[in-house]
Amino acid sequence: MAVQILTDSTSYLSEDIREELNIRMVSLTLSFGKDSMREVDIDNDLFYKMMVLKGIPTSSQPSVGELYNEMISVVEMGDSLCCVFLSSDMSGTLATSQIAKEMVLEKYETAKIEIVDSRSNCMQLGYAVIMAAKAAKAGKTLEQVKEAALENIKRSRFLFIPENLEYLKKGGRIGGASALIGNLFKIIPILTVENGKTSIMTKVRTKKNAVMAMMDKMLQDISKFGLGEIVVLHINCLDEAKELAKEIIKKLKINIDVMDIGPVIGLHVGPGTIGIAYYTEKVMR
Repeated sequence: MAVQILTDSTSYLSEDIREELNIRMVSLTLSFGKDSMREVDIDNDLFYKMMVLKGIPTSSQPSVGELYNEMISVVEMGDSLCCVFLSSDMSGTLATSQIAKEMVLEKYETAKIEIVDSRSNCMQLGYAVIMAAKAAKAGKTLEQVKEAALENIKRSRFLFIPENLEYLKKGGRIGGASALIGNLFKIIPILTVENGKTSIMTKVRTKKNAVMAMMDKMLQDISKFGLGEIVVLHINCLDEAKELAKEIIKKLKINIDVMDIGPVIGLHVGPGTIGIAYYTEKVMR
C-alpha cells in the first residue's frame, strides 16, 4: 500500500513539483457575485483587473464532492492518503475534508486517510506538503508521512509585505483609520502567519526598509536554527522578487526559487506584495 498526498490550491505548488512528487490538488473557488471560477483557472493579471471592475470576490473551499472523489479514487487504488491543507482558521477546507473522509469510511471502513492542518498557506503550506510527499516517495508509512508534514510546520515561517494597506482595508482586515494613517506615514506592516492566523510581526516605514527587516528576521532564524530551504513569493512584482532572491543568494550562496501568490490569498494583500517562506534545520516553535 503506497501513500498518496492531497493538498489545496493555496499551496501554490508548481505543476512540475506536483508531477515529480505525485501530489494531488483540489482548488478553492472565487466568486464575483454569480460568476464563479476555480482559483487554478485564473491568473493574477486577469484576477486583479476583475477585482478593480467588480469589487472584492468571496472565496470558498473545495466542495465536499470534489474532496470525496479525490479520496475515494485513492482508496479504490488500494493506497492510503495524507491530506495537508491550509489553516482551518482561514478556510473551511479542512472541515469539509473531514466530512468527505467520513463519507469514504462509510463505504470503505478500512480506508486509511489522515488530514493535517498546516496552520498556514502559500509555501509554508507547500513545504509541509513537499516533505510529506518526499516521505511517501521514500516508502514511509502513512503515520511517518503525516509526521514529516507536522515536523516541517514547526520549522517553517512565512513573512510577507503588502505594497500598501489598501487591500487589507478593502477586505476589512484593518480599520479605515489605520489604513489611512498607515499610508499617510508610509508605514508598512511585515505580516506573518502564527497559530493559524495572519498577524503583524512589526511595522516599518517604507516598503524598502520592510523588505530589509524581513530578510534580517530570516537571517536571524537561520543563524539560530540552521538553514533548510527558502523561496521568494510575490504578486505581480516579479522584478522586485528577483532582486530580493539575488540579495539572499549573495548572502547565503544557495539557489532560490521565485513563485507567485495566487488570488485566494492575494485578494487580502493585493498586487505588489512580496514575501519569503523558509524552513530551518531545527525546530523554531
